[in-house]
Parts: sequence; C-alpha cells; structure tokens
Amino acid sequence: MTDTAGATDYDGLVVGFGPTGAVATGLLGRLGHRTLVIDRLTDVYDKPRAIALDHEIFRHLDNMGLAGAISPYIEPFTASEHFGVDGQLIRRIDMVAKPYPLGYTPSMVFSQPPVEAELRRHATSFSNVRAELGVELLDLVQTADRVEARLKDSDGRHRAVTARYVLGCDGASSTVRQIAGLGLEDLIFDEPWLVVDVRANESALARLPQCSAQFCNPARPVSFLIGPHNHRRWEIMLLPGEDARQMERPDNVWKLLAPWITPQDGELWRAASYRFHALVAADWRNGRILIAGDAAHQQPPFIGQGMCQGLRDATNLVWKLDRVLRDVSSDSLLDSYTVERKQHVIELTGKIKAIGQSICERDPAAARQRDAQILADGGGKPLVLTRQEIIPPLRAGCLTHHDAPARGSLFPQPRISNGSTVRLLDEVTGPGWRAVIDGRSDDAASMLALCATHPDISAAAISPSGTGRLNALEETEGVLADWFDRHGVIAAIVRPDHYVFGTARNATELGDLLREIDMRLRDVAAGQDKISDLKMERTP
Repeated sequence: MTDTAGATDYDGLVVGFGPTGAVATGLLGRLGHRTLVIDRLTDVYDKPRAIALDHEIFRHLDNMGLAGAISPYIEPFTASEHFGVDGQLIRRIDMVAKPYPLGYTPSMVFSQPPVEAELRRHATSFSNVRAELGVELLDLVQTADRVEARLKDSDGRHRAVTARYVLGCDGASSTVRQIAGLGLEDLIFDEPWLVVDVRANESALARLPQCSAQFCNPARPVSFLIGPHNHRRWEIMLLPGEDARQMERPDNVWKLLAPWITPQDGELWRAASYRFHALVAADWRNGRILIAGDAAHQQPPFIGQGMCQGLRDATNLVWKLDRVLRDVSSDSLLDSYTVERKQHVIELTGKIKAIGQSICERDPAAARQRDAQILADGGGKPLVLTRQEIIPPLRAGCLTHHDAPARGSLFPQPRISNGSTVRLLDEVTGPGWRAVIDGRSDDAASMLALCATHPDISAAAISPSGTGRLNALEETEGVLADWFDRHGVIAAIVRPDHYVFGTARNATELGDLLREIDMRLRDVAAGQDKISDLKMERTP
C-alpha cells in the first residue's frame, strides 16, 4: 500500500505478534479497523514460556469467540503450597470458591504454543487485518496525524507504511519503546533463575507433587508448577558463582531435578536461564505511539501474572483507541491508559515482589523467622490466600471521580437463565458499556428508562431466579445479588473491559454517572479541570 494525501495505509500498526500483539490485533480487527501486524519472527515459538492465565483474561478471550478453540490446551491451576526451611507447609495460595465470580475457573494453566497459534489465527481471520512476518521495524516518524513506519522485509528490502497509531507489543527489548524514548523505571528486583520444562512419563506423574509448590529452602529456592497434561515446570534459583549458560546444559539440569525426577522419567522440553526483573515504563505513550505487554513492564513470575498483565494492557487500550479512531472521543482519552495500567502494574508487582522475596530468602535464620511469621499470620496454621485477592483494582483513570463502592473493580459475570438454557452475562448483554441494575429494586424500571436515553449504554436489570420481577433477567446462582448487597448499591456502570466505572444507590446517582460518562467519553479534552485531573493522576 502507498500513502496518499490525507490518508493512511492503516488505522493501527501492531509491532509484535506474541499474545499481547495478537489479542490487540484481534480486537482491532473485530472492531473493523484497518490493521497491520508485523513480527521479526516467522513462526510461533514452539516451546512454553507463559504458563498461567486467569478468569479475567479468559473472559476477554471468550468475548472474542476463542473459548472453544483454546479450551483443549487449558486446565485448572492447582493450589500452590509453600514449604518452609524444614519442609513444613507454611502457606497455601488457591483460588476463590464456587460460584465463581466471573463464570470461569479463576486460575488456569495453558500451553502457550497452540494457544498463541489460535490467537494469531483469530486475528488474521478478519479481512481488514494484514499480518506480515519476518518483517523488522527500523524507525518511526510521527507527524500531526500519523506515524510513518520504516520496515525491512525478510529479503532485505526497505519500505514505509503509515498508520494513525502504533502499538508496540514487541517484548522486553522493545524497538518501539526505544524509538519512542519511553524509559524504564526499576522496581528493584533482579534474580537469576533457571526455568525447566519437562514432559513427564505417566509413571512419573504419580510420584511428583500433586499440587504446584514453592520450596522455600534457603539452600536453593525452587518453584514447581503443574501445567496442562504431562507438562511440569521447575523454576530454580541460580546461586552466586553459577554460570547461567552452563546450568542450562542437560547434565546439570538433571542434577538439579534429581530430588523429583530422572532422565528416564520424562523428556527435557526446555531449559532456559532468565534474570527475573521488576521494571515498568515511566510513560506508556508518546503521541501516537503506545506500548503494551513486556515492552511496558516486566515482573517476577511468582503468581503467574506476566502474560495476564500484557493482555490487560491490550483490552484496556483497544476500547479507548476504538473510540478515538471512530472520532467519538478525543485522543486525550488515551492518557488514561498509562494512568490506569502503570499504577496497577506497580501495585501488583509490589505484591509479587513481596511473595518472591519471601520465597527467595537465602539466610537460614531469616527463613525460619519468615516461616514462623507466616504461620502466626495464619493463626498457627498454614496461611491461606487466594490468587484473586492479590490482584488489585484500578485506582485512577477513566473512572467516576466519586469514591463509589466497587469503583475500579472487576464486575462479576453471573449465569443467566433463558428458558431451558443458561448463558453467561456477556453473551446476553455484549461486552460494551453497560448499566446493570438490581432487578429487585423498586427503581429498576425507572433506571432502565433513564439508561435508554444514553446512546453509549446498554442496560439490563437482573434479579435472582424465582423472584418473578418484570423486565428483569434471572441469574441462577445469586452471584450478582450478593455483589449488590455486599456493596450497598443497586446499579453499576461497567466499561468494555469489565471494570466498574461507578456505582449508584438510587436513580439520582445513576443519572449523575451517565452525565459524567458523557464528559469523560464525549468531551474528554474540554475543561481545564479535567485536564488537570489527568495530569495529577499520571504523577507516579
């Protein structure tokens, strides 16, 4: 394609076709935007890297129509049991109990190569999406209304394309981030580890731990994860003086695995040394260039949130970029992307670091003190946490200014009965902007009528099964009724990425929320007070 006066080749250029880039491309394609995605590599990497995802991410993949295609490669994540200096159980990290708040198993493990292949297949299924592999980004030049990308094809040919916006999803050494001058902030974590993936034989599986585990042994901390099918992973801390490349050699790997497994028990799938970092970009946007995934942040892997964070970036950014590309919102809406995602990443990384530093304690006396403190925190028993309570809400950004209950949290997804069938809420309402109203409320009808006047908002009233409320959908497990009761509200405005914009206790407060959404979405750039708010929220 060639650029013509007043036109661009593409609405979006996505650099990097890993999971984050593939999801961003698929979302843009589904929304009808002309999108080019490029990657230096020509194939999906055939060995596992990411291994965990959660119900928030699976909800988005289901919204995209991918649940059926990827489910064969996904299994529930077992609990993670943490063992102390003397091998005693000190902590257990599990998932929340049923009924599951988002409608899916809250924590899952998956096999990255086939799932990534499905993400790519989905992204390229749209006629408005073009994928070019074996293509390297050389440079980006911004003008007032576009970005020119200079590319190098696999045959060495140089060429240029133009796009209204560029998304850098090109990994930890991101070329896009470097060109855009987006610096990294160090969140102070730097540890050398060896990651080992094994396809275990059937006989070995029975002898291995039946839960994922953290062996918090100061002599050498080790993580053990149960992946799908016969995939087992060990993450092994490297000690001072050990050469990372030498430790990757199969003979050294099998020595490290000797307490659990022998070469006769399975196939060594991958052994790779890493330095586990904690880094975040100072800003995630320079004009029409934005970054996401590992290009924007890196964190230790101790609760399996690395890929999840990248896909949160994509789902957060694309609904905003869609509005900007359709010229229904000012591009200052994109400022909320850094505001929301950077703070979320920093907060979650802090929690991951605390767990990691606890696991990585090398001093035996300090490790025993750690064990005693964790057991004391559990009342003398192993402390029990859920992975879900570790994930924070959004704190600032495109949310109501009022301190409303549940503001910035993930909205639940109840199961809705429809005659003889049961469907999840998103299948019924769609994943766009929604007002969800407690169907038990006497104000439900008037609030539905109020929402009907707002062009951006769809609305539904939902009540527990058997209440017989007119004009209300019925949920089967009481998930949403419990949520409304717990927060003391009767309505919620939910964003396309399923975060709660705000909640209301009555029709007056709902009307205020609808007017605030107009200000936020339709006239984002107007009003110095709004501009000041965004600047204040962006201050680290």
